[in-house]
Amino acid sequence: MEKLQAKKCRRVVLVPFPLQGHLNPMLDLANILHSRGFSITIVHTKFNFPNPADHPDFQYVPISDGISNWDISASNLVRLASTINTNCKDSFRKCLTQMMQQQQQDEKQNDQVACIIYDFLMHFAETVANQMSLPSIIQRTSNAAALLAFCKLPRLRAEGYDCLQDSTSDELVPGLHPLRFKDLPTASMGSLDNFLQLIAVVCNTRTSSAIIWNTTDCLEHSSLTQLQEHYNVPFFTLGPMHKMALAKSSNLVIKDDNNCIEWLEKQAPHSVIYVSLGSIATLDQKELTEMACGLANSDQPFLWVIRPGLGSGSDAHLPEAFQELTGDRGCIVKWAPQKDVLAHPAVGGFLSHCGWNSTLESISEGVPMICKPYFVDQKMNARYLSHEWGIGIELDEVMQRTDIAKAIRRILVEEEGSRMRQRVIALKEQIKHCIKEGGSSYNSLNKLVQFISSL
Repeated sequence: MEKLQAKKCRRVVLVPFPLQGHLNPMLDLANILHSRGFSITIVHTKFNFPNPADHPDFQYVPISDGISNWDISASNLVRLASTINTNCKDSFRKCLTQMMQQQQQDEKQNDQVACIIYDFLMHFAETVANQMSLPSIIQRTSNAAALLAFCKLPRLRAEGYDCLQDSTSDELVPGLHPLRFKDLPTASMGSLDNFLQLIAVVCNTRTSSAIIWNTTDCLEHSSLTQLQEHYNVPFFTLGPMHKMALAKSSNLVIKDDNNCIEWLEKQAPHSVIYVSLGSIATLDQKELTEMACGLANSDQPFLWVIRPGLGSGSDAHLPEAFQELTGDRGCIVKWAPQKDVLAHPAVGGFLSHCGWNSTLESISEGVPMICKPYFVDQKMNARYLSHEWGIGIELDEVMQRTDIAKAIRRILVEEEGSRMRQRVIALKEQIKHCIKEGGSSYNSLNKLVQFISSL
């Protein structure tokens, strides 16, 4: 089937939330749409502004955000989102006004703005788009199960459940199998009232015309079906977007250290545990020590990403005997080309914070996971990995070296790990089918191109 292309050369304006886990899928979406004939403008806060040289075919436009150091906190996403939505509305309106004035002066009239696509946390963009009579589309960078859980929280509170008080409970959440109360994000989001206010906004489509998902029907058919019954707008499931885009992302943290690929070349198949806790999570000195000792005690090869700032405190350090104990069995880098690492045949497991991007990337390469989630949707993702899909092992909240070493050996050495690998490889094959011609994600992309072209 011939790929559908955009009519003429219409422009799509994308508005990502300025954190790595949100920017990557938005840039993947930009690359996907660009490959189908759309012109791309990325409107981004000055905070964490990406490198335009990474995507020279895109137009990058900065908007002022008024973000202070006080607003930037890994533990308070609610405050950061609130600040951005309060401060960016006027600057985004000016940006769009200038863009449309320039279009009116263009005699060719072949680069008109088709729509605004915004990260679900950047809801100010929908307000401005509506005021300017431009269509808007929401991009959901987390999975469908997470949105189901978010939308359920106000109802749970109305039914008398204290989600904050029950945040350590193993009791299953009514209507949200397999999630427990301890898997919900309430404990790590600051004030519950403020979080519920944010949920009320992000669960509402307002005037937006559709929702784009970085997920796939083969992983989340049930959740997507439930949500589609609730939302009266089209759904476009394009996941995994990094597999649909096959293009370079933009690192906000630090450049990839590709030397780790050379190290992986020397390792046996499925023998290496890859360890990366993402771009935000931090470890205190005790946790850093426990992680290091767990890796050392596992007796297995490891590739460990220790980015600047992973260890909280200026004096954070690895145990003195760590290098002596591990020798050439370990490789430590500041940042790794994660997609290439997970695709490498030497990697047999991924110890991860279970952000949705990392989860999709690991499943897409057939790599089982050890789950050490921290906040927002990560605990929910970990629960699905371990108890719904059966392709992950979840560590206790308190990090212990014995548990880490045992989990690594379970994944890499024991029969349990082999069974997990078989299950995740089966999911990998399903995903490959979804993104191929005739698959659900491939067909959904064609429908999205038609939809945007008709706006």
